[in-house]
Amino acid sequence: MNEFLAQFLVESRELVEHATDDLLALEQVPDDRARLDSAFRGFHTLKGAAGIVEFTAMGRAVHAAEDLLEAVRSGEQPVTADLVSNCLACLDQVVRWLDAIDAEGALPIDAEAAAARLVARLASPAGPSLADARAASAAEDPDPPWAGRLRADTAGVVGARIAIRYTPSADCFFRGEDPLGLMSRLPGLLALEIRPLQPWPPLEELDPFAANLVIDALSSASSKEVADHLRPVSDQVRIYALRQDDDPVFPDRAAKVLKAQLALLSAPRGQEMAGRWASAGRVAANVLRHLGMEAEAAVIDAALARSLAAGDPAALLAALEATVNAAPAAAPREGGDDPGRIPSSPQDAIARALRVDIDRIDAIVNLTGELTVVKNALGHAAERARQGTDPEGLAQVLKQQHALLDRLTAELQRSVLAIRVLPLGHLFRRFSRPVRELARTLGKTLRLVIEGETTEADKAVVEALFEPLMHVLRNAVGHGVETAEQRRASGKPETAVIQLRGRRQGEHVVVEVADDGRGIDVVDVRRAAAARHLATTEALAALSDDAVVDLIFAPGFSTVGAVTDVSGRGVGMDAVRSAIERLGGRVAVKSRAGEGTTVRFVLPFTVMMTRVMTVEAAGQVFGVPFDAIVETLQLARDGIVAIGAAEAFVLRGRTVPLISLARALDADTTIATPSVANIVVIETGGQLAALEVDRFGERLDVMLKPMDGLLGGTTLVAGTTLLGDGRVLIVLDPLELLQ
Repeated sequence: MNEFLAQFLVESRELVEHATDDLLALEQVPDDRARLDSAFRGFHTLKGAAGIVEFTAMGRAVHAAEDLLEAVRSGEQPVTADLVSNCLACLDQVVRWLDAIDAEGALPIDAEAAAARLVARLASPAGPSLADARAASAAEDPDPPWAGRLRADTAGVVGARIAIRYTPSADCFFRGEDPLGLMSRLPGLLALEIRPLQPWPPLEELDPFAANLVIDALSSASSKEVADHLRPVSDQVRIYALRQDDDPVFPDRAAKVLKAQLALLSAPRGQEMAGRWASAGRVAANVLRHLGMEAEAAVIDAALARSLAAGDPAALLAALEATVNAAPAAAPREGGDDPGRIPSSPQDAIARALRVDIDRIDAIVNLTGELTVVKNALGHAAERARQGTDPEGLAQVLKQQHALLDRLTAELQRSVLAIRVLPLGHLFRRFSRPVRELARTLGKTLRLVIEGETTEADKAVVEALFEPLMHVLRNAVGHGVETAEQRRASGKPETAVIQLRGRRQGEHVVVEVADDGRGIDVVDVRRAAAARHLATTEALAALSDDAVVDLIFAPGFSTVGAVTDVSGRGVGMDAVRSAIERLGGRVAVKSRAGEGTTVRFVLPFTVMMTRVMTVEAAGQVFGVPFDAIVETLQLARDGIVAIGAAEAFVLRGRTVPLISLARALDADTTIATPSVANIVVIETGGQLAALEVDRFGERLDVMLKPMDGLLGGTTLVAGTTLLGDGRVLIVLDPLELLQ
């Protein structure tokens, strides 16, 4: 890609971000002339940029949105939620076009048709029908996780383009609707799953005339065909486009890796075949996930489980062959691009471009000059050593230069890390749109207030925060804030407020999500904890309210009785805590009944510079993050007690489980067991545990490189770094290790 087109992509993405912010702010304050003018300028500039690079379809669509905003500026049309939604839909299409341009260097072949649909939508005062809107927006919805699970449960289903979730109204039978009959005639139906919306009541309480169903389906038809068929029940249906099913293409490098796994599965059987099958299946699934093919990865995972259970690789071999044969290899492209490069996600494309303060670049240039001086001084010292200079004097010179080199290296590390920092606004702005859509879906009136956008943090921290923050915000919208009617009844303003705040606190970054909703019901939490046997009723009654609130982080915990698209599956806050602790941070929750809830993340400014302690196990050297280490000790073997298949010891009156690091990593454990155990006590996720190692090592400050690419899904490993002798040091993830 030439430099001119690359600059167009960077600037266009920034214009889309700013225009999105302006539209969302304009919806909150319709008479904000400054925001209106800013949004109009954003669309106008996008149109001009598209014209310069001769992307006519994109320019035509953006021009239609610009005309709509011009009508608002002239007073001919008011600002409405539908108008904002239509303009946002235009920006969504622009982002998809930009992604296509980034990948292929040109607009997709269907760009003109997509532009025509957008122009028609923007030109219609009444907007599209609900069914048409759902069909048009299907490509905007992310692939739902349940679709991948449905494909995994129905292994062999290929060609799925659309996923449908149909939740019939309870009174649908009285309206003459036949949900099962309607879905059985769905165009291109490939798979169907029916389950209860809520747990079935006892038979004597069952109402046979009330529908209590959720119907999930996969179809090979287009979103328009599906929407037309389901038009009579369009208010009860959600349609998703499965992007990975649209003619998936394997880059050459990925295809070679997958074929290598096929060869491994086809090899003659010998010892430890189950380990080989598991390795082949996991590598293949990781490759598919890296390509964004989540559904195919889920199929491989399910096939691997069946093969391991049956002791036969046939199921895994068949699933992998079907996946490889279903997608052709990528054709070589003109130019210098590597056709085997595994493509990155759209978010990766955005993150590759960073704007850096010129002062930070100048600081690195100055440090480079000082390092050159030190290099020359070391060269001079080497020459003096060759000439036989007095060793004492030479040692003094080397000591001085080493101290100077150490100082400059530390400054260079800080300066390089300063280039990697991003303002939290880069992350915060991504939440305005999904929060708005979720609030509209739930019929709630709320305002998202963002503070501390200029607070900076390491790029890795900022990007890793998206999923945890998204879950907490969904909880705030779905459970925290009340409806307008409920707020009126309790004497609150009708419009709820959710605050997303960020600030720097020493070497840490603090991010908070605070709402003014109903707060966490401690009674409900106690009841749910007792139902899940997290503790006895007496123990729960003795806990303080803060301790009870902390129970929401227990795995699988939920107070919601019904499963919805927003919540109720019992997964969430435990995953949030795990994700934050992987970054070296911690999570706290404060809640007051009737006043609201605040979730606080305290994170390190950077995760790249990490202090570790090296340990040795089964002849291999590993690193353990220093923040997780409580203490080290040596313990006589008779102080270790076997508890079932596990081991434990007592440390100051507290029983601590003991994990052999060598056995946990499936390393060679044939070495004789010493009479004294070397133990590293660690704490993570509120749990205390210990690792038995062969030897303690040294403390190091390292630049941690996270696992990415095909190794991105590797468990137990936080990252890698290089030791002074050139060896690779694997730094363990204590949280994964304990799980």
